Amino acid sequence: MANVADLKTKTDDELSTELNNLKREQFNLRFQAATNQLEKPSRVREVRRSIAQIKTLQSERSRSAAK
Repeated sequence: MANVADLKTKTDDELSTELNNLKREQFNLRFQAATNQLEKPSRVREVRRSIAQIKTLQSERSRSAAK
């Protein structure tokens, strides 16, 4: 799971790339869970939280840029 301080140092493009990678991983984890092949169930939670952190950071940046 990415640290919030590490995420804040990344550029908008890097955050978008990271978000796409995490969404792809989340998609694969859902399939693994559906077929009972999930090795690490806690990873689903970590990925979901990382996605939420990135989206929150992106919205904060867009709000501050709009001011």
